[in-house]
Amino acid sequence: MSRVFLLVMDSAGIGGAPDAHAFFNGDTPDTGSNTIGHIAEACAAGRAEEGRSGPLRLPTLDSLGLGRAIALASGLDAPGLGAEPVGPWGAATEVSNGKDTPSGHWELAGVPVPWDWHYFPKEIPAFPTEVTRALMQAAGTDGILGNRHASGTAVIDEEGPEHMRTGWPICYTSVDSVLQIAAHEERFGLERLLEMCREVAPLLHDIKVGRVIARPFVGDETTGFTRTANRRDFAIAAPGRTLLDSAKRAGRDVHAVGKIGDIFSMRGVTDLRKGPDAKLMEHLSDLVDEARDGALVFANFVEFDTNYGHRRDVSGYARHLEWFDAELGRILPRMRADDLVIVTADHGNDPTFVGTDHTRERVPVLCHGPEPRALGQIGFTDVGALAAAHLDIPLPDPEATP
Repeated sequence: MSRVFLLVMDSAGIGGAPDAHAFFNGDTPDTGSNTIGHIAEACAAGRAEEGRSGPLRLPTLDSLGLGRAIALASGLDAPGLGAEPVGPWGAATEVSNGKDTPSGHWELAGVPVPWDWHYFPKEIPAFPTEVTRALMQAAGTDGILGNRHASGTAVIDEEGPEHMRTGWPICYTSVDSVLQIAAHEERFGLERLLEMCREVAPLLHDIKVGRVIARPFVGDETTGFTRTANRRDFAIAAPGRTLLDSAKRAGRDVHAVGKIGDIFSMRGVTDLRKGPDAKLMEHLSDLVDEARDGALVFANFVEFDTNYGHRRDVSGYARHLEWFDAELGRILPRMRADDLVIVTADHGNDPTFVGTDHTRERVPVLCHGPEPRALGQIGFTDVGALAAAHLDIPLPDPEATP
């Protein structure tokens, strides 16, 4: 039986979303954003020289059709990206009314989001009284810190000393549909933080907040505070039968690599592997040898987004793309003849753009395995359909019971 490896470069958009004008970074519409295309232009112009130098070098991704996909999505001829594709390639457009991680991944897995997400206002306090009360009750404290829109790294620097003094959790949000809770792994306790998030998640999900995220950190006021790798997302469940559900119901192994388990609330997952992106690439390499016939391997590489997109770090994003490309170049020759590899993304996060938020973009769909062909402009849900067809399992169904 064939296997499918579905790899998401988190935030690696390619511009051109037809409704980008309806999504914003501050007061600026996302019109014209193009994550990979603009990085390629910056590299070619010598504006991405920190830790790397020269034009953007992505020979593996370009051979899969990346340059062609960027041109198809946005009309941009990205410098240095224009190879003849060796596999099926195209560009996918999202229909869900969001530019967030759950919306993108659910739709890639065949289930668009049927509702509008709830976002907290850019006010202080940001959370309504009933949410604040629930947070205090779950934490067992007389108050919370933060209660505003904030950068995750900045807010622990600003509130960390008071957190260490009082033990109150640091609760904050962003332009995403999310409530994040940061706490010290020793002063507050990691398990206590996870249990707090688990307890308040149903309330947040009821009002259509997509995720409650545990953000543990370590350190002290003298040495500085640092977030750890023990992040945990408590996401609202997808409303229909996703690709993962379909695969598991068909008796297949479903390997969730990275954030996939959290994004899908562990539904449809039979094996979970986590860690930073370098470790995730090791997991992926292992699964090339270990995954059984008929398996689905679904991986999310999040550091494009968290480490470089939100921080508007063009050089860093370029470095990570080149690292991913080199690693992928070592893995693809080891695939079985009947494997299908799909490389895609879930939204954009253009590091050359204003603001710090995701950008509404089309995403690449780059395939290794089958004979080359132009897929054209397709939908996110068509990605899940490609995977299901290759696995010979029922299509995902937004209307079906999981």
